[in-house]
Amino acid sequence: MSQPRSRGRAVLRHLAAPALALAVVATLPAATRPAPAPAADPWAALAPVSVSYAKPTGGEVKGNFLSYNDFHGAIDPPAGSGAVVNGTPAGGVEYLATWLKKLRAEAKAEGRVTTTVGAGDLIGATPLVSAAFHDEPTIELMDQIGLEISSVGNHEFDEGVDELIRLNKGGCHPVDGCQDGDGFKGAKFTYLAANTISKKTKLPILPPVDVKFVGGVPVGFVGVTLEGTPGIVNPAGITSVTFADEVETANKWGGLLKLFGVKAMVLLVHEGGAQSPPPSTPGVSDCANFSGPIVDIVKGLRPEFGLVVSGHTHRFYSCSLPNSSGQPSVVTSAGNNGQLITDVDYSLNRRTGRFTGISARNVIVENGVRNADGTWQQTSPGVYARNPDLVDAGAKALADKYRTAVAPIANKVVGKISADIVRDALPNGESPLGDVIADAQLAYTKSNGAQIALMNPGGVRASMSYGASAGGEAPGEVTYGEAFAVQPFNNLVVTQTFTGAQLKNVLEQQFVGFNGQTAQRILQVSAGLTYSYDSTAPAGSRVSALALNGTPVDPAASFKVTTNDFLANGGDGFTELKGGTGRTTAPGFDVDALVAYLGAGDPVAPGPANRITRLG
Repeated sequence: MSQPRSRGRAVLRHLAAPALALAVVATLPAATRPAPAPAADPWAALAPVSVSYAKPTGGEVKGNFLSYNDFHGAIDPPAGSGAVVNGTPAGGVEYLATWLKKLRAEAKAEGRVTTTVGAGDLIGATPLVSAAFHDEPTIELMDQIGLEISSVGNHEFDEGVDELIRLNKGGCHPVDGCQDGDGFKGAKFTYLAANTISKKTKLPILPPVDVKFVGGVPVGFVGVTLEGTPGIVNPAGITSVTFADEVETANKWGGLLKLFGVKAMVLLVHEGGAQSPPPSTPGVSDCANFSGPIVDIVKGLRPEFGLVVSGHTHRFYSCSLPNSSGQPSVVTSAGNNGQLITDVDYSLNRRTGRFTGISARNVIVENGVRNADGTWQQTSPGVYARNPDLVDAGAKALADKYRTAVAPIANKVVGKISADIVRDALPNGESPLGDVIADAQLAYTKSNGAQIALMNPGGVRASMSYGASAGGEAPGEVTYGEAFAVQPFNNLVVTQTFTGAQLKNVLEQQFVGFNGQTAQRILQVSAGLTYSYDSTAPAGSRVSALALNGTPVDPAASFKVTTNDFLANGGDGFTELKGGTGRTTAPGFDVDALVAYLGAGDPVAPGPANRITRLG
């Protein structure tokens, strides 16, 4: 190797360190979003997707990426309707570890070097086994199973910027200490946060880029979360930062990487899209009728970003989408909860340093036992048997440490349900579980005069399964761990006074275009509150027939309304909820309201999901 090339590699190694990278980028002008070039028929459904580029003369290097996203601390295999991916039982960290090792071994046999990467939301909205320890178990397990680089996602900010930095660097929690008794060293993998900018320093709060050498050829990584993060996390925890445009940020750092000789780049972005029918059940590696914010993001990217690992939407896909040059970039997502791994094979030209080909497929993290007829064994209706031959011993040992520690709390039976209560929304935007949670919060605050409760749908994180029995409880019994999985954020429960006119404005703000709202989010409502809506009507006039217990809501009358503090602080774009007066805070957290409701008497039935009428 020539001396100039050695010096170039040394510079790139230093570039991967945040200090020099930040110093360099501080001198660069902000990049602009390029005008996208037209491309013909970019929506072909490919399973798996495969893209080839021009291959100049020179040898090739073969490599492999393994990726996943939106793990959300899913240490245990998901239960209920979420236990399967297209009919296959999947998930659980000891199974994820096994499949990662299997795919790495396959890549090695083909002469490929593997890099394991993520696209955010590894933590946050997590089950009790992780959340009880401020997600330290998930960070430790991500290190153990071989994660190397990940972007941050919006849920990395659930407990605020300072807590994210602690999880990255290590150290005991400032309030609860090191609860497992053996300290916390922080993440060994690299968290990237290129577009999360400190208001004080004007620089990213965590490294923006990383560089890996594959057969002597540099591959650059840029990591960003969605620019809309402030609207979907508690505002109190992110007052010290701003979130920059995804495309401008990626292209800015991509330009810096190119300046230092990196010609092959990967964008890890916590934003995504979704397939749509037909077919009614898209394949895990398909790109059927694809749409979503990631499409426009890719359209603006530099062509050096040959691979975009995305997330946030909790959907699976493998697409070829046009970048700013009109050439294809491979765009992937592995669903959520560690139930899929995206297996990406690629090649690089040694002389140019550019991608010459990329192919991607999603692999299901199977954890079940297959019957002779191809079906899956169940220990009880809807509860799948786990395959002990697919368990990774090391990951299981670390997970079991935390499972054992939290079991006395997690497995305590707190109430009963009469049937499955699902979080899936009906066409009117209402869900049976959303009704139950709103009713629980109203019951929890009725002694304070509350008349109405409203719940954000994004805060309902899991369905309740009648047959699930993670702690050995009887069918229909609900444990604290199961209740916590439904509402894992430890939000406060607050009650405020609104006029009828303000209440109507709150409901109008469910729809795009009213007072800055950018996404439609139908609030879940407590019993007694009814209304109709027409989403096709002009902004501000979509809600009608608003009534409480059958009586039309008087715009001038006052009503006490309960929400969680995330909503009360303007989360999910509901700035109208910041206008309440006389705010009071109930003892405990939102999960305590749900637990109290589940244990108050007879088994709780699914909510009717008929309080809201959709007219159009």
